Amino acid sequence: MKLTRVLLVAFTFAFLASCTNDDNENVSNLASCTNDDNENVSKGNYDNGVFILNEGNSSGGSVSFLGDDLTTFKQDVYGAENPGYLAGKYLQNIFFYRDKAYVIAGGSNVINVVNRYTFKLLAKIETGLITPRYGVVKNGKAYVTNANTYAYANPATGNTDDFVAVIDLATNKVESKINLNATANRIVLEGDKLYITEPYNSDKVLVVNTVTKALETPITVGSSANTMEVKNGILYVLASPKGSASKIVKVKLSDKSITEVVFPSALTGAGNLDIYDSKIYFTKDTGVYSMDIAATQPSDEPIFNYSSTSKYGVMYGFAVENDKIYIADGGDFASNSKAYVYSLTGTLQKEITVGVGPNGFYFNN
Repeated sequence: MKLTRVLLVAFTFAFLASCTNDDNENVSNLASCTNDDNENVSKGNYDNGVFILNEGNSSGGSVSFLGDDLTTFKQDVYGAENPGYLAGKYLQNIFFYRDKAYVIAGGSNVINVVNRYTFKLLAKIETGLITPRYGVVKNGKAYVTNANTYAYANPATGNTDDFVAVIDLATNKVESKINLNATANRIVLEGDKLYITEPYNSDKVLVVNTVTKALETPITVGSSANTMEVKNGILYVLASPKGSASKIVKVKLSDKSITEVVFPSALTGAGNLDIYDSKIYFTKDTGVYSMDIAATQPSDEPIFNYSSTSKYGVMYGFAVENDKIYIADGGDFASNSKAYVYSLTGTLQKEITVGVGPNGFYFNN
């Protein structure tokens, strides 16, 4: 009998010990035994879904949420969770760090800091920013491109006064800035380097070392670089120069060697590069296209087309994630517009009315 009790205690101790889940330290060991990945433990109302950023206008923008089940939906989560507070004018980008989301309002020179699962407002970063655009995070520091002034309003320095604001996310303060002597728009991070598109008056991608905070030799990719992504050590840049063929420039970051995939003339003006699994997806007008990541030329036959009457907002937002294609239509930029979810083969799965000028999708999984 004593031996049985000893064995039972030993077995129970071993069972509980084996249930420790290092990736979920705040969840009890017993709970982790039920589900090692804690897939059924919700972190908030906006876990497991996608935020749809609605740019808005001078009256302000908003954020919508669509659950992964394509059933859960809220048109304005920021307004619902933060009554009396505005997100700001001309919402531009969302980036994440740990349990927080950072919503950039370029027209208000502010970044809203919210809990990414409840969307409750925690803080606002309101100093050190001038027309902020896009952000990434490295070691607790956010790097946010700032357009500063534009050449049409400031011909003397509008094309050379852009900078990267370096923000300490522990204090939500801009601690320094990196002058770029160029225009700056989208930004991606790979290792210790920032890669920044300079699409308006240059054929370069800027390179910034996050350790030294210094500019390095830029990469020549051709003018009008609009979207980019890094995968397996290669920077993929989609450039669509006005009046010339669109192309994907592949930059091997280890040695900066370059190869190009030049598109057929039917795809002139392509945009919205997004890499998913082993395929590159992109758009042209109302069409969605794909090509194998190793292909030397894409097909000019779309997977599908969607219907739009927008004058300036066709394919205003685009993403491929979770075996789905997400499209945002800018509409008339004065009234609420539409977002669509399609299968990878082009079957419409969901159509929703979001806010004004939807421009991007940000997945909270």
